[in-house]
Amino acid sequence: MPANILVLDDEKNYLLILESILEDEGYNVTTLSDPEMGLAYLEESEVDLVLTDMKMPGLTGQDVLAHCKKNYPHIPVLIMTAFGSIEAAVEAMRIGAFDYITKPFANEELVLSVSKAEQYAATQQENIRLKREIRDRYSKGNIIARGKGMQQVLDMVDRAAPSRSTVLILGESGTGKELIARALHNASPRCDEAFVTVNCMALNPGVLESELFGHEKGSFTGATAMRKGRFEQANKGTLFLDEIGELTPELQVKLLRVLQEHQIERVGGTETMDVDIRIVAATNKNLQEAVSKGEFREDLFYRLNVVSIFMPPLRERREDIPLLAAHFLDKYTKENQVEIGGFSAAAMDYLTAYEWPGNVRQLENVVERCTVLARTDTVDSDDLPPEIKDEEAQFKSAVDLLPSKLNLAETMDKIEGALVKRALVQCEFVQVKAAEMLGLSKSNLQYKLKKYELAGKAL
Repeated sequence: MPANILVLDDEKNYLLILESILEDEGYNVTTLSDPEMGLAYLEESEVDLVLTDMKMPGLTGQDVLAHCKKNYPHIPVLIMTAFGSIEAAVEAMRIGAFDYITKPFANEELVLSVSKAEQYAATQQENIRLKREIRDRYSKGNIIARGKGMQQVLDMVDRAAPSRSTVLILGESGTGKELIARALHNASPRCDEAFVTVNCMALNPGVLESELFGHEKGSFTGATAMRKGRFEQANKGTLFLDEIGELTPELQVKLLRVLQEHQIERVGGTETMDVDIRIVAATNKNLQEAVSKGEFREDLFYRLNVVSIFMPPLRERREDIPLLAAHFLDKYTKENQVEIGGFSAAAMDYLTAYEWPGNVRQLENVVERCTVLARTDTVDSDDLPPEIKDEEAQFKSAVDLLPSKLNLAETMDKIEGALVKRALVQCEFVQVKAAEMLGLSKSNLQYKLKKYELAGKAL
């Protein structure tokens, strides 16, 4: 689609010349001699590029530029100026003009400058589109959260997002901590700026320091050029530090300084730079326990833990499993161009009963596997991996997740109560069916219903 160019110049002869040249190049051109009308046109029409004269009655080219930078920062502005006003044009470049052209100009010079500005505008539009797409994908509206636990998480996101306070997201691996970090960013005033992620466990300490702070040329072997770190890349935006519990004591001290002073120095550098970033950190470790063992700085912990959000494991949000499974099935059927309508009742029973030690990430992997290997247009229990259907493995995984120190009698009561409740739910609270499922007599079941304060239909 050809770019839409708005040309502003009080000299009508120039307007005719510019219109002719640019239309011959395939552009859609609108020419106006009144810059006030130009600003009104910008408000009502789709414009990809503005070409404006510097000196005009009423508003100047700099006024038009300032208006565009404030209200339409994605639209590049080209300034036209007489040879004697080049200093003003250079000043316009300093405050954000894309380029300037001196009058009289060669046609080739004009076309080349406009072409470069058009490419820049296309890139800006694509970036805006991608940001919107990512924001829609990771907005909290697209986070599946039927259960109370995840609803509380989204409520915390709503309340914490507008601030610049640090947020610490806690939870097991695979629970979706990065998804919540993105939701915080997308709901914040920084949503149009960068969201930068760093996995603190993926890199050794020396590389991680350079990755975070950047480095100067020659600061170490292999540093052949200056490189900006993630702190600089995230300036004005959000930096997500995953696996924050893996930081070495030395890096903990440096991160604490950034949080306190909002300043950084590149590795091998002496210049101090201000940074304006919002830190969101995540860990599957118990940081308070790490503090008590001397493995994590207490002052850094309190700096990070201004707002804490706990991500419940998937086994504690079973009501979300059918929705998550359907979401992933839709995703991977589209990616693999296959038609699978859903899950059989038996398959879904296995999915909702499984303990999911790998949480949502494991569920997604299982659904992707089923999408590829399903024998029919419905995922059946035969299509599930063996570990999902292995009752002994399921029982073992459930036991492994229990704390090592526990009261056996109390724990057995809790397990028995949970099993009775699950049987009631699956049997729509019909006692006879639940008793049969559990291998109990009806009177024994009724005793347990009273013991655990549960209720069911008498039939």
